[in-house]
Amino acid sequence: MNNEYDYIILGAGSAGCVLANRLSESGEHSVLIVEAGPMDKKLLIHIPAGVHSVYRDPSINWNYESEVEAQLEQRNIELPRGKVIGGSSSINAMVYMRGHPLDYDRWNDELGLKGWSYADCLPYFRSGETSERGENEWRGGSGPLGVAKAKLENPMFDAFLTAGETSGQGRSDDLNGYKPEGLARLDSTTRDGRRCSAAVAHLKPALSRPNLDLVTHALVEQVLLDKQRAIGARFQYKGKIQVIRANREVIVSCGAIKSPQVLMLSGIGPAAELKKHDIPVRHELPAVGQNLQDHLKIHCAWRCTQSITYHKVDRPWNKLKIGLRWLTSQTGFGASNIWEAGGLIRSNEKVDYPNMQYHFAPVSASYEGRKIALSQGFTVQADQLRPASKGYIALNSANPLDKPAAHFNYLSEDHDVRELLEAYRKINELVMQPAFIAFRGDRTDPLPEIKSDSEVENWIRQTASTDYHPSCTCRMGNDDDSVVDAEMKVHGIEGLRVVDASVMPEIVSGNLNAPTQMIAARAADFILGNTPLPAEHASFHFQH
Repeated sequence: MNNEYDYIILGAGSAGCVLANRLSESGEHSVLIVEAGPMDKKLLIHIPAGVHSVYRDPSINWNYESEVEAQLEQRNIELPRGKVIGGSSSINAMVYMRGHPLDYDRWNDELGLKGWSYADCLPYFRSGETSERGENEWRGGSGPLGVAKAKLENPMFDAFLTAGETSGQGRSDDLNGYKPEGLARLDSTTRDGRRCSAAVAHLKPALSRPNLDLVTHALVEQVLLDKQRAIGARFQYKGKIQVIRANREVIVSCGAIKSPQVLMLSGIGPAAELKKHDIPVRHELPAVGQNLQDHLKIHCAWRCTQSITYHKVDRPWNKLKIGLRWLTSQTGFGASNIWEAGGLIRSNEKVDYPNMQYHFAPVSASYEGRKIALSQGFTVQADQLRPASKGYIALNSANPLDKPAAHFNYLSEDHDVRELLEAYRKINELVMQPAFIAFRGDRTDPLPEIKSDSEVENWIRQTASTDYHPSCTCRMGNDDDSVVDAEMKVHGIEGLRVVDASVMPEIVSGNLNAPTQMIAARAADFILGNTPLPAEHASFHFQH
């Protein structure tokens, strides 16, 4: 490490890896990226089918959990977050989904974030990926992120897609393309049968540059301020406190849970919260940590009457065969993220565009700690994409080693309960289609005797959980309810930006990894003063 750099990036997650690559690309600027976790040396990170072991691995995970959620039977909801280079892109289920075009148009048209329409964002999505589907007006063919089409063949995937058509819920060839609605085979962030995390796609190719330094196992304590300007960062490294100066900017990319914590530990945030923990108020910014949003999911499962599901893959001999095939050719079941089908649907006729997302797997699974038990069945998950309930991140203490307090307030709005009840009915409508007759056994979750709305609502409160998409806690905007402006500069502080999923003004209608990388690529152009990529007006299917 040097004593000073032009740019200091805090966090080597999805956003930080993109920024490190882009900001060091020209060779003109010195860049330091600071990561609390290790390098991604664990083999299971890179085997897509290893996701169910990886995402609960405490050695590469922050192991967050929510505070007690009053509307979810007083449960603490576990929230794994990546603590490794690549961040959560190194432990997630690798589903590549951008969100609906109308999400971004709403940011631009209704939330006052000019320059954030779908047309403005699309060229960054395209330039960021190399899609196996080939380059077209929606998809990219020469970007750093590998995006693969689903490859596993199983008659249950076909049944799922056919049921989408016969139920009227729809079907799409590409949910990131012309038709972002219906049921489809999903894309994954994999390349040549391996996980393509943000670290693999963006950071590792850049690490040979002499102007880019990476520090791992380094815990950020705070951003250093001189009056109203960020001048560096302080972090713990090898038992010592390191203070590094930033000549141009400090960029906080620690994710929607930790970025607000870092700001508050630096004296930037709601004054009452800072004073509660005896943190000097350097800059009062009430919105820091507010507006927390997430996708709550329900999980339904059925027995399968045919032995065609993936319930045998965890048997020792089968695991050995799968592992050997992957090690020798990076093909077969080991190269799959398992959630190879899904969909974007409307739970009612009143919503303008899909408000629910399916993930489908031809297997039924249950967890006991980190151990997974598979059974002969199939699973349909539904995420509520645009919840009305919002929470906040607070501090447990002024100690950087303490986890922040995540209050999600799940189901605190009746609207969300209604939509999840609708989602449950939609799942059952789908599985009762003729396409599933040859496979459908008894429903195992919830049990068949659960039928009435009140019984289903109780089941939702007892079992609903996160789909691991926390966001919006340092939201972009121009009002008092925002933390950063449309270029992600922290209001009132020079030389400081936040760049990660926390800056979303509203959660997008899909998985967050692809949008987070797009946001970071746009941020790099803002930081470097580059002319943004020209808007691209690709058409998309939209039915009122």
